[in-house]
Amino acid sequence: MKNSPLTAAMWGLLRRDLLLAWRRRSELLTTLFFFVIVAGLFPLGIGPEPATLRTIAPGVVWIAALLSCLLSLHRLFAVDYQDGALEQMLLAPQPLSLLVMSKVCAHWIAAGFPLVLLSPLLGLQFGLTGSTLWVLVCSLLLGTPVLSALGSIGAALTLGIRGSGLLVALLTLPLFVPVLIFGAGAVVSSDAGLGAEAHLSLLGACLVLATVFAPWATAAALRIALE
Repeated sequence: MKNSPLTAAMWGLLRRDLLLAWRRRSELLTTLFFFVIVAGLFPLGIGPEPATLRTIAPGVVWIAALLSCLLSLHRLFAVDYQDGALEQMLLAPQPLSLLVMSKVCAHWIAAGFPLVLLSPLLGLQFGLTGSTLWVLVCSLLLGTPVLSALGSIGAALTLGIRGSGLLVALLTLPLFVPVLIFGAGAVVSSDAGLGAEAHLSLLGACLVLATVFAPWATAAALRIALE
């Protein structure tokens, strides 16, 4: 059974973006190294006290993940804008919001998912227990796609502007605050024995809302940027 034109377009765009990300592996490695270095330096600066490290671990890991995501957001649409592919996306018969969703998924797979995989190693450095490590992974698995989706709005609004990297950070950081609070709060609650279900549920709600509304808002911003 053949795929529909919409499915074929979304899948093709996803594979194209992943291939381009693989060809620019140095940028991906920069994001990963930044994540590891930011989170790994805190124990060296604060000291080896286990109770202190467990206390700061959720905030440190989540802030490192948030900042690492910001590093690659400004290039989300930049390459397509420069080579004219973005104009073709706007002229395509498929809804632009769904094509944007494919690009957001590719960004998360390339820049967000590796952070999720590395997070248990960093959690062990802070002395987190097995159950708390699992909550950390789950919170990042739910939260990092939200960062990519919300970040796409800022990347679209600053498209073609000089110094867009700083502007993206200024626009998207306020949107990231609820994700940071719920993500770090889930780990804190788990470590305190209170249960992380409420915070994870809120992260899941944020993911649903971002999946529904962020591609639409990003598509509208792209149309404005190209006018």
